[in-house]
Amino acid sequence: MVGAEEDWSFKVIVSLSLLGASLLFGQIYIGLVLKPKRARSRLEKQGIRGPSPVFLYGNIPEITRIHIQAAAAEETAGAGGENLSHAWPAKVFPHLQQWRNQYGPIFVYSSGNIQTLCIMDPEMVKELSTCTSLNLGKPAYLSKDRGPLLGQGILSSNGAYWAFQRKIIAPEFYLDKVKGLTSLMFDSTSTIIRSWESKMNGERAGVEISVDEDMRNLSADIISRGCFGSSYSQGKEIFLKLHALQQVMSKGNIGVPGSRFIPTKTNRDMWRLKEEIDTMILNVIKARRETQHDKDLLQLILDAANNDGNNNFLPNDVAASWFIIDNCKNIYFAGHETTAISLSWCLVLLAAYPDWQALVREEVLEICGDNPPDVDKVRMMKLLNQVILETLRLYPPAVFVGREALQDISLKGIEIPKGTYIQIPISFLHQHGEIWGRDVHKFNPGRFEHGISRACKTPQAYMPFGVGTRNCLGQHFAMMELKVILSAFLSRFSFSLSPAYQHSPAFQLVIKPQYGVKLHVRALE
Repeated sequence: MVGAEEDWSFKVIVSLSLLGASLLFGQIYIGLVLKPKRARSRLEKQGIRGPSPVFLYGNIPEITRIHIQAAAAEETAGAGGENLSHAWPAKVFPHLQQWRNQYGPIFVYSSGNIQTLCIMDPEMVKELSTCTSLNLGKPAYLSKDRGPLLGQGILSSNGAYWAFQRKIIAPEFYLDKVKGLTSLMFDSTSTIIRSWESKMNGERAGVEISVDEDMRNLSADIISRGCFGSSYSQGKEIFLKLHALQQVMSKGNIGVPGSRFIPTKTNRDMWRLKEEIDTMILNVIKARRETQHDKDLLQLILDAANNDGNNNFLPNDVAASWFIIDNCKNIYFAGHETTAISLSWCLVLLAAYPDWQALVREEVLEICGDNPPDVDKVRMMKLLNQVILETLRLYPPAVFVGREALQDISLKGIEIPKGTYIQIPISFLHQHGEIWGRDVHKFNPGRFEHGISRACKTPQAYMPFGVGTRNCLGQHFAMMELKVILSAFLSRFSFSLSPAYQHSPAFQLVIKPQYGVKLHVRALE
């Protein structure tokens, strides 16, 4: 009798185990095969085509192959002046160029398990830019595959949690707040000016300087002092490790199921850097809590976390400490990396086009004289503004506008299935001949003489700070920073391209000068 009962129990256990395994296998099959296939099929039935994916990896193998072929065929670009080629998007993203030519301005492809609807059609972009539906949010991969850098901070979260974060952070970047930071921006810039003058040591011919390194230090100092009440030197290790994390993350592929959990060298480096950065930020938080401080952005984030017990805006899977860490990393990254890169590209273009450099310098000296730039003076610098807008057109620091259909959604007659990643390659829209005209690949700041609305056929296609309700909160801060710093530099120095400068834009989560920026810097008499 006992043996029969044991045999029956064993059979029940085996049956339940098999049932559980079958259910698990079924869920995996649905998630990895059926859902992506159904989503793709729905798009294909509407006439949207794209390259055929392979299991698990989607079109990643084909992307790799296209990039290898493009790299083998590419010739080294010339350096200097009119030989500086700005038609880089097709070289950096040859797969997107090839598929646009093959399938049209709207096509579908797969990055691992993620179905991506790539949009380069101006009218579709216009429709997307005006969409305010809550069913359109930030892609889930930002908080998963890019989690070590972004977590669930303001750049990657959705819904009520995002709205909660925006309510705290956005007011600190309103124009009225930014106006009060111009003297701080100039003070930090003055440190770089003195450093450059010291390197010259009275040498009239000037010296060669790696300006991109200085621009990272400068923008980091400004965001540190403006938002976190400390100098760059105090948070230097955080910025250096964030920069290293960014470079490591740019090597990985997104969307391959389970790949972020595999202990590859890239993932191990990523995990290590994340832990080190998180620990450093926690130390900053601990030090702040032990002292009295003004109501800067860091203090507002701390207060919001401490008071959340009354509001319950934090999701169940987000502790107060992670709310603080994620948003600190988001502000550190977005507040200094993109601005530093834009400063570097501005200096490259001013160095490459001395006529425009001379015109802007004349404007700066006429408006400011020997005085520091302030809000009113900066507002008068029309030519400088045109140069910055054109630089952001040719070299936007952000690569894509990315959204995810959180529910089924319709855009300009296209039914987009839930879970689809919507991708707008910013650089392709910024260098779209039908939008910008025949000189689309040329540096021509004059196109912005009468503003963005008159510079192109579809103003919504100009998106260096994103589009819609999820555009960059810090765009006023960034534009003011660019203007203050560049005007201060141009009033003291002239710039030309070093023979060592190699023009090679590269993708490392943002568009960066692959070999740095070496310029010849000479003090003005």
